[in-house]
Amino acid sequence: MRIAYLINQYPKVSHSFIRREILALERQGFDVTRISVRGWDNDLVDEADLAERGKTRYVLQSGWIAIAGAFLSCLVSRPAHFASALRIAVRMGRRADRPLPYHLIYLAEACLVRRWTAESDVRHVHAHFGTNSAEVAMLAHVLGGPSWSFTVHGPEEFDKPEFIGLAEKIRRATFVVAVSSFGRSQLFRLVDNSQWDKIHVVHCGLEASYFDGASTYSDSRNLVCVGRLCEQKGQLLLVEAVRHLNKSGIDFTLTFAGDGELRPDIEALIKKYALESKVRITGWISNDEVRRIILEARSLVLPTFAEGLPVVIMEAMALRRPVISTYVAGIPELVQNDQHGWLVPSGDVDTLMDAMRLCLESPLAQLQAMGDAAHERVAQRHNVDTEITKLAPLFKFRPCPDSDAPI
Repeated sequence: MRIAYLINQYPKVSHSFIRREILALERQGFDVTRISVRGWDNDLVDEADLAERGKTRYVLQSGWIAIAGAFLSCLVSRPAHFASALRIAVRMGRRADRPLPYHLIYLAEACLVRRWTAESDVRHVHAHFGTNSAEVAMLAHVLGGPSWSFTVHGPEEFDKPEFIGLAEKIRRATFVVAVSSFGRSQLFRLVDNSQWDKIHVVHCGLEASYFDGASTYSDSRNLVCVGRLCEQKGQLLLVEAVRHLNKSGIDFTLTFAGDGELRPDIEALIKKYALESKVRITGWISNDEVRRIILEARSLVLPTFAEGLPVVIMEAMALRRPVISTYVAGIPELVQNDQHGWLVPSGDVDTLMDAMRLCLESPLAQLQAMGDAAHERVAQRHNVDTEITKLAPLFKFRPCPDSDAPI
């Protein structure tokens, strides 16, 4: 079966889970067309991402002449479909986080996506994230394109569901995927219970090969925090915890593996507290480098304020490293306190510091046991080829709800 994956930016350093999912579907015999709105000029450091870029078609790279041509073609050749899509785009623009002109652009992009999917005989389009990529997939279907579905990750979708029309997208989709039970519960809140049976949990996963090569534990004094440097990950709070921990005289270092808009603030706080000898920031690094840094670390620390279910926690657990994180979203579904690491209340710097101290003072044998238990748990719950057996049957062709039914 030929399907398409539609993403706003692909490939992207922080979206390796999408690449894993696509490749796992192809191992199941699916023919997957990659479509991305933008991202052909993203800075990439991973060879696998570079290979994916060569397989991806980019809507905006096609140019506005191609997009306008597809727009006019839909307007002339299928006026009823176009009128329905236009009404929905206008409705989506009401009370939206972006004004109406953006939604008209999404409609124009959907015209080109509909053309591409028709040319390639795509039977179904699956979007990742419930934001603009899901809207483009929805409008492409209303224009006469294939059935569609989407995966919701969070936390952005959960922060502003009414401003991205998430409830309407759920009602119009063939099915919807959440990456955790918590995520599914948040989607249940948005729609009538008659819609609940179309919402499924499919975890993000790791390839079987990722679980290999981590049989021993590192007696390192380094803690690592991996991810985009942004307000929702709690990295500023982590620097505060490091300041207090440093005063206690415990030997340790901390590595931030990643980059992002909060980097200047984090660097300023590190300088303010004179922690340059204790804390470093790597910037964006390849998946292989992330793996190496985790293997060289004592533990992963992710004091996040808002999440879906972080893939880096799965990666650290697969590599037999205990995790220090928070009781947020889907994290407690995977990490069990005192078994696979330590969970702390989000935003509590003192409890975070205590967990870091406990990790640094724990005997190596205890940390090894935690890491082994973490490895077994993530292998059971987040093997990508196992999770794909839950997703693949959902792609069987089924009609979407009436394309212009009042909702």
